Amino acid sequence: MNIAQLKHKVKIDRKRKKVVGRGTGAGHGKTCTRGHKGQKARSGVSFSPLFEGGQTPLVRKIPKRGFSNFDFQYEIAIVNIDQLNRFNDGEQVDPTRLIERKLVRGRFDRIKILGRGALTKKKLTVTAHLFSKGAAKKITDAQGQAVTIKQILKKNQKNKATPPRKEK
Repeated sequence: MNIAQLKHKVKIDRKRKKVVGRGTGAGHGKTCTRGHKGQKARSGVSFSPLFEGGQTPLVRKIPKRGFSNFDFQYEIAIVNIDQLNRFNDGEQVDPTRLIERKLVRGRFDRIKILGRGALTKKKLTVTAHLFSKGAAKKITDAQGQAVTIKQILKKNQKNKATPPRKEK
């Protein structure tokens, strides 16, 4: 075996980089594959993907109508009644406990308790932002309490607690 017979186990792409502007004999001389004149032949050219060559772009032709709720929407994490059976009798169930037990995951703005399933645990005090009527009834039927979190900040809304005034 000699050096000429050595080969890589994995095939490597050995395509050469295009060399331009080195004379007509090199094949990519003179215009350097940019064509003749025009804006794209100049240096520093960049087009927006929406640019349509001077004609009125489609984005400007389409009428703008309606309303988008994107800025005002919020994520609601859902927990069902049967999932609350993981807690012991008489325990306090609040958003931090739900996160610890991994009943709610990811980013959310509010937690809602829904009424799927049966509650076998007694005297649970469940604190959440929202409750369905069925879920609240099942919790109270099991001698527990459904406590609603009153302070709900809207998306992009700052806490309205004002800082103390500086005395002059």
